[in-house]
Amino acid sequence: MRSMRFALVVLLGLSSTLAQAAGVQFIIVPADGGSPMLTGAVWSPCVAPPQEVTLHGVAAPGVMNCAIAGDRLPLIVISHGQDGWFGGHHDTAEALADAGFVVVAINHPGDNALSGNRTRNISIALERPVHTKRAIDFMLGAWSGAAKIDRDRIGFFGHSRGGYTGLVAAGGNPNFKRAAARCAEGSTTGSPCELLQNMQLDAGETAMHDDRIKALVIADPGFTFLLGPEELKEVKIPVQLWSSERGGAGGTLQSVTRVARWLPSRPDLRIVSNSSHWSFLAPCSPEQAKSIPRICTDAPDFDRAAFHQDFNKAVLQFFREHLPGNR
Repeated sequence: MRSMRFALVVLLGLSSTLAQAAGVQFIIVPADGGSPMLTGAVWSPCVAPPQEVTLHGVAAPGVMNCAIAGDRLPLIVISHGQDGWFGGHHDTAEALADAGFVVVAINHPGDNALSGNRTRNISIALERPVHTKRAIDFMLGAWSGAAKIDRDRIGFFGHSRGGYTGLVAAGGNPNFKRAAARCAEGSTTGSPCELLQNMQLDAGETAMHDDRIKALVIADPGFTFLLGPEELKEVKIPVQLWSSERGGAGGTLQSVTRVARWLPSRPDLRIVSNSSHWSFLAPCSPEQAKSIPRICTDAPDFDRAAFHQDFNKAVLQFFREHLPGNR
């Protein structure tokens, strides 16, 4: 997802309409062997009233390092798309935190708004699920609030390449050889084949799965050229699958509905009329709309802010249903 070059100057602000603000905490997951350091943020339930905090130089409502309210809280991992960043879906994170969830979002190293050196390397398709597993390991282990998390209630939200990341983490197995063969025979062209031209993967390298994830919300998944019914047959957890009608960034309504058919169990498929690929990103501020109009501009008859109110409610309802427990 080519989207978020403005991340250097803004966290996409926390919503000013909340009666109370979610707690916010920046995190660093140390490098582990061959996997680099991860940076991101955690949103958590907080009973303090909204305050003004400074996030990357921008004043926004929120409570920095607020004491976490509650115990045995479910955990949601958020994965951004190509060129995205950990704050790209902040409003969804806030809505979940206000409802009693802990939410962690990371920057995928080399495939984010601040660093894109891995964006055109197909190996990122295997690296992203590893990042996800490491983020969960951190939240259940070294993170200061780990004791507050119910490790039996972990969900995942992903957009674009982040959607693909969730499908693989939940059991999907990308098929690089088949995709490359289709490019060689000319049945597939364009950016997928450009990514595969200089493919450098170890022969024995396989996708990382994480069976701690119990429910998936996926929006406009990317990298679908690596998947199919055989590759997704082990994704057996509940899936809420969202598709924009207009698509974008290489994704289409057709590619998302194919994923719906390939999954072994019928997902909760939601098609959003008049939306684009970028409509799943948090509503933009006026400054963001000026600096990056491509990802902030929706169809004239599409209200992103109104859509996100309904979207966040539906996501919350899905996770409540499929990550049950006392709240």
